[in-house]
Amino acid sequence: MINIHEVIETNNMIEQDNLDVRTITLGISLLDCASTDINEVNENIYNKIINTAKNLVSVGDRIEKEYAIPIVNKRISVTPISLVGASSCKTIEDYISIAKTLDKAAKEVGVNFIGGFSALVSKGMTNSERLLIQSIPRVLKETDRVCSSVNVGTTKTGIDMNAVKLLGEIVLETAELTKERDSIGCTKLVIFCNAPDDNPFMAGAFHGVTEGDAIINVGISGPGVVKKAIESARGKDFEVLCETIKKTAFKITRVGQLVAQEASKLLGIPFGIVDLSLAPTPAIGDSVAEILEEIGLECVGAPGTTAALAMLNDQVKKGGVMASSYVGGLSGAFIPVSEDQGMIKAVKMGALTIEKLEAMTCVCSVGLDMIPIPGDTKATTISGMIADEMAIGMINNKTTAVRLIPVIGKTVGEEVNFGGLLGYGPIMPVNKFSCDAFINRGGRIPAPIHSFKN
Repeated sequence: MINIHEVIETNNMIEQDNLDVRTITLGISLLDCASTDINEVNENIYNKIINTAKNLVSVGDRIEKEYAIPIVNKRISVTPISLVGASSCKTIEDYISIAKTLDKAAKEVGVNFIGGFSALVSKGMTNSERLLIQSIPRVLKETDRVCSSVNVGTTKTGIDMNAVKLLGEIVLETAELTKERDSIGCTKLVIFCNAPDDNPFMAGAFHGVTEGDAIINVGISGPGVVKKAIESARGKDFEVLCETIKKTAFKITRVGQLVAQEASKLLGIPFGIVDLSLAPTPAIGDSVAEILEEIGLECVGAPGTTAALAMLNDQVKKGGVMASSYVGGLSGAFIPVSEDQGMIKAVKMGALTIEKLEAMTCVCSVGLDMIPIPGDTKATTISGMIADEMAIGMINNKTTAVRLIPVIGKTVGEEVNFGGLLGYGPIMPVNKFSCDAFINRGGRIPAPIHSFKN
């Protein structure tokens, strides 16, 4: 039973501490849309998305109004398009036509993003997958709501370094093609190791092949709530601090579970998972960095930052899994730079570097996320940064990702503003020493020894 105290407490979280449901994401399988005829594929995809998602936005609005819980985004994820288009896409133009179909359908049903223009190439690339990857820069320039991701490594298969090299070039090309908007196309491209099949957050969401025909996944967010809760534990030991975080994560996750179950019932689509990630925004008081500072750091990036983040991430997961039987996606703490006011402040103060962020990714959800870098950064340097992050994911058997934005025409010390949830931030310096010979070797980095568990 939910008592009146809990109702009041939840209302205060929403009204005062920026608690929201960040997204209801409808996953749709497009495997039955495949054909050898590209026109038929496009027609099938459009009809499937329209028929499945036609009520998604109205249902989200209804839940938001009925329960007074802010639902910031309604989104769609689809089967990786490299699988759907493998038989019909013979050119880059074919894949671009599918992307435009996805964009058209997303606009028609009213969602803000559609994810799944993706390829899974952790062990090698087919010709069709290479075509999709090569089409990404134009897709992100010529569409408004399509998001793209590429999984280039897993703990079981190792890292495809040919794909890593190619994607360094693709990131730079995407930046160049969207340079008139501060290279914003790169904000919609994520490179993964160990990508989850059920992630509701963009830009990395896709509907995995292990999923059903359609599924409802919900991503919640409450950095402000967690920060407010642990203010009561100032000066207390870690046992008290951890209990406080766990209890707060439990309460936040229950809100997500409620929304997920209600959306599932109203849409007649099975409930998948709740992703209990602490996803910050540029708004004041909605920052993961500020949680770490409340834990006891003068500024995020100070010695102790990685330990504090590891503890926070673990306690969020422990609290969340008690609140829902189906926790999935990424689930933990996100540390994007441009989307987190505290991270932006730390970078400007000189307390936080890319190298420290990389260390932090060993213990948090995802990885080097939403980091503006100089526009003259070499493709091989970007590939090297991708490779480092993929190695962290592969060795530690966790999801890691890279979303770098080389801002064409800007350099260290300048600022970029993407607007909305994408935020703003300073251009961060990148190590200038070359990794060209390493990246140009090609081939694969093999899976680690601990992956052989069969």
